[in-house]
Amino acid sequence: MSGFNAAYAKTFRSGRLTLGLMTPFAQLRGQMAHPDEALELAALADDLNFAALWARDVPLMIPQGHDNMVSALDDPFLWLAGLAGATQRIAMGAAAIVLPLRHPLHVAKAALTLDRLSSGRFILGLGSGDRPEEFDPFGADLESRKEAFSNGWSLLRAALSPMVEERASLLEATGGYELMAIPEFRIPMMAVGSARQSIQWIAEHADAWATYHRLEERQQGRIRMWQQALEQRAEGSPKPFVQSLQLDLLQDPVAAAEPINLGLRCGRNALLDYLRRLEALGVGHVLINLARNERPVRDVIQELGEEVLPLL
Repeated sequence: MSGFNAAYAKTFRSGRLTLGLMTPFAQLRGQMAHPDEALELAALADDLNFAALWARDVPLMIPQGHDNMVSALDDPFLWLAGLAGATQRIAMGAAAIVLPLRHPLHVAKAALTLDRLSSGRFILGLGSGDRPEEFDPFGADLESRKEAFSNGWSLLRAALSPMVEERASLLEATGGYELMAIPEFRIPMMAVGSARQSIQWIAEHADAWATYHRLEERQQGRIRMWQQALEQRAEGSPKPFVQSLQLDLLQDPVAAAEPINLGLRCGRNALLDYLRRLEALGVGHVLINLARNERPVRDVIQELGEEVLPLL
């Protein structure tokens, strides 16, 4: 197998936990992010040696969650291309492209282009979609998204592969025509959530698996299932386990941790203890989604980069 691009080594380090940030940073509900501020904060995260910046794929502004939150987001491929131009080392990750709503050849073309523009810094996270209202407007069938995801994944894998022998299904789909020049390195493909697939399917086909914040004892069980699936379907290959975390970082560094929806509110000492426990459980990367609070988001990113990252 040919090696992965630069993003894989930057984000996934064997036996070590790395941190990434969801963008836009601490976004105000229902409002578009200001591009200039986002580019400035991306450059700061790069300078502070965060592993990755992530973007979501939200095609329609549909209220979601326990508080009916509305997300107003730019196209993830174009957004990440902008961030890539403002940075030099940090990886760019999609978490996650809603594959059943997009033609896999369009996704492949965008992924290959973004990987080229970022000098190999792109990770392609893929999901099956969790907003039923989006499927009809895009001409997609909600009930067949499981098959649409797995079929699209197979075509994407062929299109993104640097190995000529793996590209047969791509050439069959295109009548023998390539999308672009064959890539030199493999773009990591990460399953996000269940994607309506079994954990064994994900272990066999994906290069990493991302799931959501859970209580530690429940997450430990999830990680154990993942490791068992890797033994069964991936010959024990150490594929990374990724977890998201909604974080409200308090100014008081010794503030105790308290749970919030899909995450924690705490000071940096409690956060560091928590991250060390996740590392011991086998989590390879934590994708932090910063909560909007009274603190300037620049200060929060600075504190994480200067006071937490060096101690991991």
